[in-house]
Amino acid sequence: MDAAERRNAIYQKLKSADGPVSATALAGMLGVSRQIIVGDVALLRASGHDILSTPRGYVLPAPDTGGIIRRIACRHDSSGMRDELYAIVDQGGTVLNVIVEHPLYGELTGSLMLRSRYDVDRFIDRCSTSDALPLSFLTEGIHLHTISCPDEDALKRVLASLKKLGVLYENT
Repeated sequence: MDAAERRNAIYQKLKSADGPVSATALAGMLGVSRQIIVGDVALLRASGHDILSTPRGYVLPAPDTGGIIRRIACRHDSSGMRDELYAIVDQGGTVLNVIVEHPLYGELTGSLMLRSRYDVDRFIDRCSTSDALPLSFLTEGIHLHTISCPDEDALKRVLASLKKLGVLYENT
């Protein structure tokens, strides 16, 4: 298999996958190193393919299902991260990303794609075993999330849940 065929195989695997696929898993399937996969994904992106990198692996963006997409501002310390994310997914929302404002680089975005408590738990576990810090650490806990909700009622439930937790960052 040449490099172009391998990149096509990566893209086809991501199209057919039910969830994120790690670079390590793709490397094992295709008999190459993880670094080769990372490079191939970079080339796929450069050629116009929209591929997201999440904490659990690569995914293609979900097709627009007609739901509601909103950015919400939150503030909490690192101990509040799990409760915040649970509050969103438990009310039917999906956490698409986290965004912080960096004084040097401007807006920094991390793709999350968290849809369930299982996804949240895996993300939190990865945070606790990594030397890396959450992006919100850079901004004293202030951050944005882009969330997706299937309808207005789910969005209202998410906002009410976050407000009850005291993490919704609002004008005061």
